[in-house]
Amino acid sequence: MSADLPKSGSPTPRPPAPDMIRFRDALADAYGRHPPLHALPTAEARAIAEQVRVPWVVGGPFMHETRNHVVEAGGMALRLRVHVPTERPDGVLVYVHGGGWTLFSIDTHDRVMREYAALSGMAVIGIDYTLAPEAVFPRQVDEVTALLGLMRDPSTARWLGFDPAALPLAIGGDSAGGNLAMAACLTLRDAGDTGRVQAIVLNYAAIDPEDHWPSYRIYGGPEYNLTRDEMRGFWQGYAPDPAVRQDPRVALLRGRLDRLPPTLLAIAECDVLRDENLALARALEAAGVPVETRVYDGMLHSFLEAVSISETAQAAFRDAAAWLRATLDLRPMPAP
Repeated sequence: MSADLPKSGSPTPRPPAPDMIRFRDALADAYGRHPPLHALPTAEARAIAEQVRVPWVVGGPFMHETRNHVVEAGGMALRLRVHVPTERPDGVLVYVHGGGWTLFSIDTHDRVMREYAALSGMAVIGIDYTLAPEAVFPRQVDEVTALLGLMRDPSTARWLGFDPAALPLAIGGDSAGGNLAMAACLTLRDAGDTGRVQAIVLNYAAIDPEDHWPSYRIYGGPEYNLTRDEMRGFWQGYAPDPAVRQDPRVALLRGRLDRLPPTLLAIAECDVLRDENLALARALEAAGVPVETRVYDGMLHSFLEAVSISETAQAAFRDAAAWLRATLDLRPMPAP
C-alpha cells in the first residue's frame, strides 16, 4: 500500500463512470416498478431485491461442479454453495455476500463467486447466513466463524468432495459481508487461532456504524446507489443496541487489528463507504498487517455485480485473483 494513502478521497463529488450510470439506472428502474422496500414486510422486500438482481447474475464462467449443502456446525445449520472451477482446486475462498445484513443471498452473488473461482483457480464457498432483523449480531459472525472452522475439520472432505485442510484458505466479502469476514477473522485471532485464514479480500466493506465520514456527505444521495439513510437502517437492523455497535467486531476500527492475515481492500471511489475503507487500510498498516489497497475510479457501491458490463469490475476481479494467488503462493494458472 502506498505510504501516502490519503485520510479520505476527493473532497468533491466525482461523477460515476458511464458503465456505473447504466448499472445505477437499470437498478433504479427495476426497483421503481415496486413499492419502496422500506414500506414492505421484510419477506416481500427480500423477494423484490432478489428479482431485481437476477439480470446481473446470469452468464459468466462455467464451473467444473456446483453443489449446495446444509451442514451442522456449532449447533447451527449453515446453508452453503460450493463452486469448484477445476477438478483439483488450488485453494479455498469462503465468500460472504453483502446486502446490509438484511437482503441478498448466495443467489444474488452467484456470479461474483463464479468470477472469483474461475480467475483464481480456487474453490469458492458462499454462505447464506441468517439475515437481520430475525437474527442480530453476533449470530452472523458466529455462522461465518463456524464455517471457517469446518475448513479444518477432517470430516468436511467427505461431503465437500476435496480436502480443504490441505489447501490454502482465504475469506472475502462485500459490504456487510466484508464486515462479517473481518469480524470472523478477529474472532479467530482472539481465540488464539491466527493461522487458519491466510488472506482477506474486502470489497467496499461496511466498517463503521458512525456516518461522520466525508464520503457520506459527498456520495450519500440516491444517484450513488447506497444512501446514508439506507446504511443507518442496515446498522440499526444488524446491531439495534447502541452499546453493541461499539463492539470491535461490529465497528472494526474500534479495536486491535494486529495479527491479521494479509488484506486486500477494493474500494469504490463514488461510495459512502469509501473513507472508512481508507481509514481501515491505514489502521491495518499501522498494526503491521500487509495491506494492498485499490481504489477504483468512478465506481459505485456494488460495482462488482456489474461485471457483465463494466471493464473496471472485470479488472477488479482479475486484480483480486492475482493478489490471492501471489499472497497464497499458488502455482501459476494454466494458460487459457
